[in-house]
Amino acid sequence: MGDVQKGLLSVIQKLKGSPEQELRIVLLGLDNAGKTTLLKRLASEEVSTITPTQGFNIKSVQSHGLKLNVWDIGGQRSIRPYWKKYLGSTDLLIYVIDSADQKRFEETGQELAELTEDESLTGVPLLVFANKQDLVTAAPAAEIAEGLSLHTYRDREWQIQACSALSGEGVQDGMNWISSQIMNRKK
Repeated sequence: MGDVQKGLLSVIQKLKGSPEQELRIVLLGLDNAGKTTLLKRLASEEVSTITPTQGFNIKSVQSHGLKLNVWDIGGQRSIRPYWKKYLGSTDLLIYVIDSADQKRFEETGQELAELTEDESLTGVPLLVFANKQDLVTAAPAAEIAEGLSLHTYRDREWQIQACSALSGEGVQDGMNWISSQIMNRKK
C-alpha cells in the first residue's frame, strides 16, 4: 500500500472527487510561533534551519485535481496590520501559538480575537495549533484554549490541537480535523 499520505496531501486524499477545486488556508500567528516550520512539516519538507518570514510564503499542493493553497504570513508586529489583506475567500484559518511563550499569550489572544472579528472570516473554521509542546515550559492546550476564551467563539467551528512542528507530533491530527471541516462544509 505504501506510505500513508501525510500533511496537506492527506487533506487532498480525503477530498478526492469533490467539486471544489481550490482551497485557501491562511496560516497566522505571532512571529516565532513556528508557522513556517509547521508549513514545511505539512509539505513534508526538511525542517532544520528556518529564518523569520519577511512577508509571506505560499505553499501549493496539487493532487487529484484539487489544489490546496496555504498562505504563511509573517507575524512580526510591523506585518500584522497587513494580515487582513490576505483574508478574502479564506476556507480555513490555522492560528499557531508558541505554547512556551507565556509572556505573549495576551498579545496572541488579542490578535486572534481581532482576526476572528474580521468580516471576511465570518464563520470560517479555526484550527489553533498549540505548538512547541516538546518544550518543558509549554502550557497545555486546554489552558491555552481557556486563556484565548475559545469557548466564546460561537459563530464557527474551532479546534485546539497540541503539537510540535519540530517532531511532527499532533500535526496530522490537526490535518484530519481540517479534512472533516471541509467535507462537512461541502454537504
